Amino acid sequence: MTGILRLGVNIDHVATVRNARGAGYPDPVRAALLAADAGADGITAHLREDRRHITDDDIARLAAELTIPLNLEMAATDEMLAIALRHRPHAACIVPEKREERTTEGGLDAAGQHNHLQHLVSELNGANIRVSLFIEPDARQIEAAIRLGAPVVELHTGRYAELDGEARTEEVRRLSDAAALAAKNGIEVHAGHGLTFDNVGPIAAIPQVRELNIGHFLVGEALFVGLDEAVRRMRDAMDAARG
Repeated sequence: MTGILRLGVNIDHVATVRNARGAGYPDPVRAALLAADAGADGITAHLREDRRHITDDDIARLAAELTIPLNLEMAATDEMLAIALRHRPHAACIVPEKREERTTEGGLDAAGQHNHLQHLVSELNGANIRVSLFIEPDARQIEAAIRLGAPVVELHTGRYAELDGEARTEEVRRLSDAAALAAKNGIEVHAGHGLTFDNVGPIAAIPQVRELNIGHFLVGEALFVGLDEAVRRMRDAMDAARG
């Protein structure tokens, strides 16, 4: 399986900078529109329970103003389900969420939470919202996604991003095997977390991966080169790896 690899840009940390001063800027919606103009294929935003960065108003504005798909990252709660059903984003990625974490730590335990997740996945599927489960590259989790009827999985690349040498090579194999298993069973494969210009290549080269979601690095790089240039450079790196 080959083809164009999509880039989803996560704009959470534009909102983090805004919220540090309690002002109205920088505006994450403006950042989303700039990213779209620079070549992003979609925008990702994580509405957390504690609203530490993205807010309800941000989601409403993104849903109203974007002309490219909006991917709402959400915890597996009834509150977030209601918000997704109200705004009808193109996609909803269910992620694990702990109040004390700085960023999403590891993948969702889709296998262990099957009964809890079934209701959410069914409701989102029924609303024509593309459901994605953010999981570890593990056969047990992919099998759970199949049973749940999730059309998409997003493989967690955080461990890969922290490794080097042979350990990183082995993690690429693990991600590749998971991607192949998911695709073989009709599930679309995405990946993300911790990806940069320097490490995106091996993940972008996995042929079954159809989309990468990247945020923190691009927002940080934007301080030096601007968001549009950061998005274009990532797009170029992904395309080069895809060959």
